[in-house]
Amino acid sequence: MNNKKEPSLLQVLGLSTAILLVAGSMIGSGIFKKIAPMSAELMNSSLILWAWVVAGLITMLGAFSFASLATTTNEAGGQFQYLKNVFGDFFGFIYGWSFLAVISTASIASIAYIFAESLSNLFGVPPLLSAYSSYNINGVIFPFQNASVKLIAISALIFLTLFNIRGVEGGGWLSNIVTGAKILGILLLVLMGLSYSGSSTPVTPTIPVFNPNQTGEMLRISAFFTAMLGAFWAYDGWVNITNMASEFKNPTKNIPRAIIIGTALTMCLYVLVNYAYLQVLTPADFARISTQGGSIAAVEVARVAMGPIGITLLSILIMVSTFGATQASTMSAARVYYQMSKEGYFFKPFSHVHKRFKTPYISLTGQMIWACLLIISGTFDQLTDMLVFAGFIFYGLGAIAVIRLKVIGKLEITFGYPAVPLLFLLCCIVIVVNAVYTRPLESLTGLGLIILGVPFYFYFRLQKSKIEI
Repeated sequence: MNNKKEPSLLQVLGLSTAILLVAGSMIGSGIFKKIAPMSAELMNSSLILWAWVVAGLITMLGAFSFASLATTTNEAGGQFQYLKNVFGDFFGFIYGWSFLAVISTASIASIAYIFAESLSNLFGVPPLLSAYSSYNINGVIFPFQNASVKLIAISALIFLTLFNIRGVEGGGWLSNIVTGAKILGILLLVLMGLSYSGSSTPVTPTIPVFNPNQTGEMLRISAFFTAMLGAFWAYDGWVNITNMASEFKNPTKNIPRAIIIGTALTMCLYVLVNYAYLQVLTPADFARISTQGGSIAAVEVARVAMGPIGITLLSILIMVSTFGATQASTMSAARVYYQMSKEGYFFKPFSHVHKRFKTPYISLTGQMIWACLLIISGTFDQLTDMLVFAGFIFYGLGAIAVIRLKVIGKLEITFGYPAVPLLFLLCCIVIVVNAVYTRPLESLTGLGLIILGVPFYFYFRLQKSKIEI
């Protein structure tokens, strides 16, 4: 029997890093792109802005709910830890499996790809392996399509993984710098939009009134919720900070504060920048952009407001933003697989901590390999369509966990109980049901990927029982 003690993670990060990591995980590519498909759904400036506000408020309900859960443990793993502790190992594992298969790695691959596209467009990177671009596997996987962009994205992931292996303090430092830069860039984008003096009609938000007797009103309400799915993609990432609980000082106090402050800061930025967008272009303009493959809404706004220099500046901002989001997600997500392995519900090497750098290097490397395979396959776009559906199933379980812990007297600190978790749970149910109604193929495929984790759970439980015997 080997009694050699495994090195542990370092508890060195502070509150300011936690707040910036929350914002850094959230601010990626969605804020620059999602107004286009949202406009195509709603075709109304006020409704678009209210979709961002309502999605932000729902996200804040989630932030308050998970801030309550974050007071219950100092361990890494976030939602895996919360669901396991409240509902048992099965629910914890199924979340962790979904996180690896879809929720985290597809998100990392997608954001890294957008970073690579921005860098390629900015510097005019020549195409590679064009002669093989039509090669495919079953008409679904095109490994050599956009090979130069894929190579840049993979290189970025390899660099960030190696950087994060070398120490959590360095990873936190990099996140702080990049997140600060992109917040400044977004504020400058807001100023650009608000100071625009072109021919667009200024937007004055009003509260939309839904008349139940109006023909097609239910379709309008469904369109509003469908449009919010785009906003939720942009807001996603606020819970990632909980994955790193064991590496923050005083985590049961600092992580709840960081979730709430970071999410509120990001919501304010998102509403402001979308208001600024609508001072430059109309919903009809954005709807047209949504039909043009490769066009990015924010870049078109900058082009109209500032000309060619605006396109360059926005491309740099998107590049910085997506690089920062990839860094934040890469650093935090790997801690889930580390904690699963540590507790016997994943492959044992994933629990290993680097002797010198005190980081989960196998977990980081495994995550990188899977994300790189998704980039090569090009399937991450299909997978990201399932992220919101899968994510809100587990967010809803988190809200139930808050209620259950409070009822049995195991949760002392709560934020807005019982209204906040109940409202958040109701919103999660509505969003999941609407996703199934409006996007049945993506939703059912996402559910199928979740169910695929069941046999793996029983395999790891069997392996764990053998070790314990």
